[in-house]
Amino acid sequence: MQNALLQKFVDKNRRADKLVFKPGDTVKVHVKIKEGDKERIQIFEGTVIARNNKDLGETFTVRKISFGQGVERIFPTNATIIDHIDIVRTGKVRRAKLFYLRGLKGKAARLKERT
Repeated sequence: MQNALLQKFVDKNRRADKLVFKPGDTVKVHVKIKEGDKERIQIFEGTVIARNNKDLGETFTVRKISFGQGVERIFPTNATIIDHIDIVRTGKVRRAKLFYLRGLKGKAARLKERT
């Protein structure tokens, strides 16, 4: 009984569109930003370095280099602040978590493209 109720809640709050990307992919995340009574969309482009958890609590981490500094942002997959996600390139990686990219810079931090 309780499990069915929980499943109904999870299904109701899950995203309608399926986000299909993997660690290593370079993505553009279109994020809704509220400023006062106005709303605009800001794009955060970077490499997906991790995906965590399952169901409603699922998150993914995107890393980019901005003015020589590494910037990481964690997005909840099912959040309404994410308008949509565009995949720019698909990276060829052999790991699920790419935290080793934090220690690399320049050309060393590049990933090969998957064909």
